[in-house]
Amino acid sequence: MSIKTKYQEVLNLGQALEIKNGDVKEEDGVLKIKGEANTQYEKNLLWDKIKEIGGEKPSDIKANITVADESVYHRHTVQKGESLSKISKHYYGDPMKYHKIFEANSNILKNPDVIHPDQVLVIPNL
Repeated sequence: MSIKTKYQEVLNLGQALEIKNGDVKEEDGVLKIKGEANTQYEKNLLWDKIKEIGGEKPSDIKANITVADESVYHRHTVQKGESLSKISKHYYGDPMKYHKIFEANSNILKNPDVIHPDQVLVIPNL
């Protein structure tokens, strides 16, 4: 199995996330990838996938992923049935940090209990 085949799921995720300025090459048994993720959250998703496949410190892949917008952790489009606490649990692992998301979106949200599908919320860096 080639290194590129081994990490194909990472490359597929990069395409799904629309990583910009992507470049992939194999040199001396090491897969070298680079690109620019939209947010830190997307960069983390890529690194999580790399570690899932190659282990905590893989030696057969080198990734140089930059972040286009470091002012936010992510931008989330609200789906039907979501709440700020659900969204907070997804991004931070803690539903009680919902108030951070509410504060970061006070320009469009007036009540933390009222959000609507298709609203785009800033998920702030913590």
